[in-house]
Amino acid sequence: MHQENRLPRNAKEGLLFGTIISTLTVIFMTSLNIILSFGEFNGEVALTILKALPIIWVIVMIIEPTIFGRIAEALVKKFTKPTDSFNSKILFRILFTVLGMSAAMTLIGDIVGNGFRMEIFSNWLTNWPRNFAIVLIAESLVIQPIARFAMVKLHESQDGKAQAEAVVSTK
Repeated sequence: MHQENRLPRNAKEGLLFGTIISTLTVIFMTSLNIILSFGEFNGEVALTILKALPIIWVIVMIIEPTIFGRIAEALVKKFTKPTDSFNSKILFRILFTVLGMSAAMTLIGDIVGNGFRMEIFSNWLTNWPRNFAIVLIAESLVIQPIARFAMVKLHESQDGKAQAEAVVSTK
């Protein structure tokens, strides 16, 4: 049976795949949102980004696989057929994950950065559509392809080692 080399084959690879995607997304979106909030980039902004990154990363690493990843997988199964292409399934998965994660993280990011206050909901209404569009494009065109490329390279290495071991064991 053909194994898909662009996706994780086991839980350990799934963790690596998710970590690559989450880390790249967190770095990009946290930096972007903080820079937009300050209106410039300087030493103070860089320090704020560095302070926020670990907090946001931990939150993302918890809520993506436990909440939004599961919802996205269920929705992909609902809206696609087994005969649909790899790309259509991946695009639906990205769309559903980004929809949930951008909505949640726009709210959570504002709370982490500014505390809980009344403007949080009006800020969310303003910031979420922008965040959704930006992260959807970034995930589709840059971040997910990087993670899939890493999986392909990992699987090529594993398959090469397995072939070399098979040759040695037959001698």
